[in-house]
Amino acid sequence: MPESVIRSRQRRRFLLQLGSLSIAASTRAAFATELAESRIEDVLNTFDLEAIARRKLPPAHWAYMATGVDDDRTVAINHEAFSNYAIRAHRFVDVSNVKLSVVLFGETYPTPVYLSAVSSQRAFHPDAELGTARAAATRSALMMMSTAASTGIEDIVDARNGPVWMQVYPTDDWAVTRAIIARARRAGSPAIALTVDNMTGRNNETLTRGARADTRRCTDCHINNSHDFIRKAPMFTGIDVSRVKEHTPSAITWDFLKRLRDAVDVKLLVKGIMTGEDAAQCVEHGVDGIIVSNHGGRDEETLHATIEALPEVVSAVNGRVPVLLDGGIRRGTDVFKALALGATAVGIGRPQVWGLAAFGQPGVELALDIFTRELRVIMRQAGVPSVSGIDSSRVMRR
Repeated sequence: MPESVIRSRQRRRFLLQLGSLSIAASTRAAFATELAESRIEDVLNTFDLEAIARRKLPPAHWAYMATGVDDDRTVAINHEAFSNYAIRAHRFVDVSNVKLSVVLFGETYPTPVYLSAVSSQRAFHPDAELGTARAAATRSALMMMSTAASTGIEDIVDARNGPVWMQVYPTDDWAVTRAIIARARRAGSPAIALTVDNMTGRNNETLTRGARADTRRCTDCHINNSHDFIRKAPMFTGIDVSRVKEHTPSAITWDFLKRLRDAVDVKLLVKGIMTGEDAAQCVEHGVDGIIVSNHGGRDEETLHATIEALPEVVSAVNGRVPVLLDGGIRRGTDVFKALALGATAVGIGRPQVWGLAAFGQPGVELALDIFTRELRVIMRQAGVPSVSGIDSSRVMRR
């Protein structure tokens, strides 16, 4: 067959696929628009929560949560890339009792889905991180709080009725970093997650446009109408931050990680790893876990999805420490694929705040319930009665 004919057929197939995806997306958007006025009982999936959250939030707050960098393509690709993998269905397996529980650092959780760190949650609901923490408590879910949370760790721990992981921006002042970690330890945090992907100078165009469209002067959420969490977030209360210029220093090196490892006496994870070589170096420097993440596409327009980076990282780690993943998770099938490619647990960011913005604590609970329900269904279709049985044989590259 002539090469020109092959190329023509390939192009036609691609356009048909693209058209079907566009139709599906537009149909879903139309239904979501109708559901924007609905009751919580009418919500079917996380996209419905997204539509309701968008209607309820002011432009700048929506844009702050939704923004990527440059053209926002990495935000979209994080989710789209899951479609590059297909799940292999298996029959004649007893899946009448599907078990979703996972063990992470000796703790058992009912599902592999955890609440990843999301900053400034008061921008989405008056209950802020306390509503999220209460939802984590009712669902026994792991919660990772942000250094830039709207609430201090002590109140979050009380609302969670148990310990939470502490996500840490290192800052360019070691004394500040050390003080944040010390406060987290006093509150009983069993794990510190160092974020290394949030570099100063990111180009958040969607956030800028949303702020321009918002005529409010939100002094309750911001200082001088700007998002300066180091000088406002409760986790920095009582700490001298006068010398801080960058929340993630441009000069951070492996020496910093070694220094941090020596200072942290609990589990230490590094969040923001996207390559095998970086993951291997982290393990060599004594970290206890790797979190594959690109900050939900908020910081880097690399067009490299977390699910695409996961196999490389898992291979480099080679079972020495757990590998977690966040970024682009919207469905239970996404969770399944991440687990199949080697993730121990999977974090949700935007879906949890869609739920929070839409309905407060019940909305976060609903988001977690949706992932649990969808994961259980796909595990039955794949013939896998427990999370421990989800491995690379369960998926294939499309």
